Amino acid sequence: MSPTEVAAQVANMYDTVLILDFGSQYSHLITRRIREAGVYCELLPCTQKVSELKFKPKGIVLSGSPFSITDEGAPHVDPEVFNLGVPILGICYGLQEIARNLGGETSLAVKREYGHAELHLDPQADHHSYKLFQDIPSPTNVWMSHGDHLESPPKDFVIIGSTDTSAYAAVAHTSLPIYGIQFHPEVTHSVDGAVLLRNFVIGICQCEANWTMSSFIDKELERIRTLVGPTGSVIGAVSGGVDSTVAAVLMKRAIGDRFHAVLVDNGVMRLNECAQVKKTLADNLGINLTVADASELFLGRLKGVTDPERKRKIIGNTFIE
Repeated sequence: MSPTEVAAQVANMYDTVLILDFGSQYSHLITRRIREAGVYCELLPCTQKVSELKFKPKGIVLSGSPFSITDEGAPHVDPEVFNLGVPILGICYGLQEIARNLGGETSLAVKREYGHAELHLDPQADHHSYKLFQDIPSPTNVWMSHGDHLESPPKDFVIIGSTDTSAYAAVAHTSLPIYGIQFHPEVTHSVDGAVLLRNFVIGICQCEANWTMSSFIDKELERIRTLVGPTGSVIGAVSGGVDSTVAAVLMKRAIGDRFHAVLVDNGVMRLNECAQVKKTLADNLGINLTVADASELFLGRLKGVTDPERKRKIIGNTFIE
């Protein structure tokens, strides 16, 4: 099942905000902050095609990025995102993407800005952008991390916030719920950032704040049981890492020993790692685990290979086979 298909099933249970990830180190923080507000969200690559999306989100967030918008090969969003008719919030690079798609101009800043800045707000009380900064004082301390800046906003966009170095630190469309901000509200350095994200997902996107991790787990267990059926079994690879361990525990809780976890010993694990993983998963968590010793196969294929990239590909391809 693809990530978009999984997201679609969860989106049927909760109002869902879609975060399109341009590779920012902060993207997962956006996810965390929105979920802390009680709203479910999905993080998908920025290359996600709207035509292949299996659900309609209540709103979209365009993340930041380590790229410059002017770089050759820089990632770009599917333009159809702007035809979905849902609220959009562009953060840092996401602001540049809004400008790129809707007719604004961006350029490289003379000097990269990184650190605190004072944001002075100018949202009009009779303008929809007021909702984005509701309950946020002016000025407010925000965190900047960018090398590009907005040279001129697209047509029908107005300035709703500025700093000493960014005249267009926050902009909004005059009639559509499309917003762009140059700073990062997801980091704790932006003092009122969590309030801004909550304003966007609840006040503007009109999401119901009914998501909690406990409710998600209960519904996910029921979804797994429905997918597998009363007699079906599931095989799953585990590594002992956080992701596969959480997945294994969920499967165990959902269908018991009908979940068959497999740990492959490839011969290049850390000292005693397989034994430790077996103790944790099988002995401590009660997961039905099989340890497959494939060390001779892996080490045989790696013999004489010195290039790290070739080693990585050999290991990956052997796992797939």
